[in-house]
Amino acid sequence: MTQSLNVMIVASELPFPPTTGGRIRTLNLVLSLALEHRITLIAHRDEESDAASRFLLERGIETVLVNRETLAKSGFRFYARLAANLASPLPFAVACHVTRGLRQAVAAVARRTAVDLWQAESSVLAGALLGLRGRPRIVAAQNVESIIWQRYHENEPSPLKRLYIREQWRKFDRFERRVFTAATRVVAVSEHDATLIRDRYGCRSVDVVDNGIDRGYFEAVRPDPDPRTILFLGSLDWRPNLDAVGLLLDRIFPAVRAAEPQARLRLVGRKPPQALVRRVAETPGVELHADVPDVRPFLATSGMMVVPLRIGGGSRLKILEAMASGLPVISTLVGAEGLELVPGVDYTAADGPEDMTSALVAQIRNPEPARAMAERIRAFVLNRYDWDGQAERLQRVWFDCLECPGPGFVESSPSRGEHVGRDRGTAAEKPIGDLL
Repeated sequence: MTQSLNVMIVASELPFPPTTGGRIRTLNLVLSLALEHRITLIAHRDEESDAASRFLLERGIETVLVNRETLAKSGFRFYARLAANLASPLPFAVACHVTRGLRQAVAAVARRTAVDLWQAESSVLAGALLGLRGRPRIVAAQNVESIIWQRYHENEPSPLKRLYIREQWRKFDRFERRVFTAATRVVAVSEHDATLIRDRYGCRSVDVVDNGIDRGYFEAVRPDPDPRTILFLGSLDWRPNLDAVGLLLDRIFPAVRAAEPQARLRLVGRKPPQALVRRVAETPGVELHADVPDVRPFLATSGMMVVPLRIGGGSRLKILEAMASGLPVISTLVGAEGLELVPGVDYTAADGPEDMTSALVAQIRNPEPARAMAERIRAFVLNRYDWDGQAERLQRVWFDCLECPGPGFVESSPSRGEHVGRDRGTAAEKPIGDLL
C-alpha cells in the first residue's frame, strides 16, 4: 500500500472550473493524487472560489483561501504600480501574486500542521515558500518565465516598452535562479524546459511531468470537420495568446480570406478583452466564443487548429487536446515547443505570417493529407499524455523528495512530517517578504 502524504500546494487561484492551461494541469493531477494522499490547496479567493471549494472538498481536497485586493489592469493606478516596480528587485508578476496574505497563510499552515512536502504551482508562486525551513519544497515550473519575458522583449516593437520588458526579463532571470536552486526539486513540463533549467541555472534535481489530456473526455470526440473553418483555442486574457490573435487578425487571416473568401476564423477562449470583442464584431469571417463550457464541439467541427505563437513557454495543452480529438494542427515551432512531436509528421510547422498563410490555404484546398496525419497522431497522444500516467510520475517525485531531499537537508527524526533544518537555501537567503 502506498504511504499517504500530507501535501500543501500553493496556487494563485483554485483550479476549478478548468478554464486555463494551468488550472487544467493542477486539477487533473490533484484529483488523481487525492485518491491516495491528503492534499490542501492554498490560493487567493476570487468570484469562483466558493463553487470551486465545494467541488474540491467533495473529492477530498481541502482549501485555504486568502483575500486580496482587486488590482486594476489598466488606467493610472496600473501604470503607477508598473512604475513603482522599477525600484523593486522582484518581477512585477511576483509582487502581484505573492501577496502578504498568501505568505501569512503559508506560514500559519507551516506552524500548525505536520506537512510532508510543499509544492508551488509556478516559479512565481515559489516566492511564497522561500521563508520555509525543514520541509521539502517542489517548484512546479509550468513555464520558465524568464524565457517568456525574453520572447516578449524580442517581439516588442516599441523601444520604451522594450526597455521595461528587458528589465522584467532580467529580474525574472535572477528570481528563477534563486527559487529553482532553493527548491528540493524542480518539476518541468517538458524535457526541453528541464534541460533549460539545468543548463541555465545549474539545477541538478529537475524532473519532468508532462502536460496531459483526459483520455476519455477527448476520445469521445467524433470529428465532423468543415475544412474552411480555422480554430484558435486558448485563454484570451494571456498576453502570448493575445499577441498570436493580433498576428492572426492583422496579417494571417486577411491573406487567407483573400485567397479563400469562404474561410472562417473561430476564436474560442476565456475572458476576451473588450477591445478584442469590438474588433471581432467589425471583422468579416471571424467569430468569438467566450468562456464556453465545453470545447469539444469546436474541436470536432473545425477543419484545423492554428497556433501562431511567437511568445510562450512550457508545453501547449491545447495542441494536445486538438490532437487527442483528431484535429489537424498548424503551428509555429515555438507553439509546439516541449511536445514529443515531429514537424511535418505529427503537425504542420509554419513560422512567420507568410508561411502560416500558405499552410492554412493549402489545407483548406486539400484537407485529406492533414486529416490522415491527425488520425495517426491521435492514438499516440491519447496513450502517451493521459493525466493518470502524469500523476504517477509526480507521485514518484514526491516520494523521491522524502527519500533523498538534497544536500544540507536534515531530519530530526524518521517520523513523517517532523523535518527540521535547512534545505538548499543558504543562510543569506531572505524570505520574499523582506524584499516586498
